[in-house]
Amino acid sequence: MIKSKTNNIVLIGFMGVGKGTIARALIQKSKKIGLDTDDMIESMENRKIKTIFDEEGETYFRTLEKRVAKWLEKNVKNCIISTGGGFYKVDNLDEIGTIIYLQSSFEGILNRLKSHENAEQKLAKRPLLSDFEKAKKLFEERIVSYAKKADITISVENKSVNECINEIIKKLKIK
Repeated sequence: MIKSKTNNIVLIGFMGVGKGTIARALIQKSKKIGLDTDDMIESMENRKIKTIFDEEGETYFRTLEKRVAKWLEKNVKNCIISTGGGFYKVDNLDEIGTIIYLQSSFEGILNRLKSHENAEQKLAKRPLLSDFEKAKKLFEERIVSYAKKADITISVENKSVNECINEIIKKLKIK
C-alpha cells in the first residue's frame, strides 16, 4: 500500500536496473506525474551527471542529491520518482514516499544495458560503471542497503516492463 502522507512512489536500485524505464511505464498506467532525481540535478546545475562527477566529484554530487531529497519531501505529492543509484543514502528517503527496490543481478543489469539499442550511450552516462570491477564491488556493497530501505522489492530479472509494472500495481493496490 502507498504511504498516505505523500502518495509518492520512489524507485531505488542499482544504476542501469531500469528505474527510469519502469517509472515511465508506471506513469502511463497510473496517470501520476513523474520526476527523475538525476534529471532534476542536471537541470539545477545545467550540466550532465558525468560532467558534475568529472568536475566536482562524487561528494559534491551527493550534496546535490540531498538538496533534491529535501525539496521532494517538502513539495512533492502523488508522483512516481525514479532515483540515481546512490540516492537511497539520503537521510529522508522514508519521508518522500513508498520505496520500491528494483532488484536484479549485476550480470542482469549489464546484459540489459548492453542489449539496449543505445547501449554505448547508456553505459557512457553512468560514470561509476566505467570500471566494471569497481562497479561490481559497489553493487555488492549496495544490495543489502537497498533491500533494507525498501518497503517493497520487485525482481526485474528476465521480466518485461509490463510484468514489473503489473507486479508493482498489484502490490501497491493502485487502481
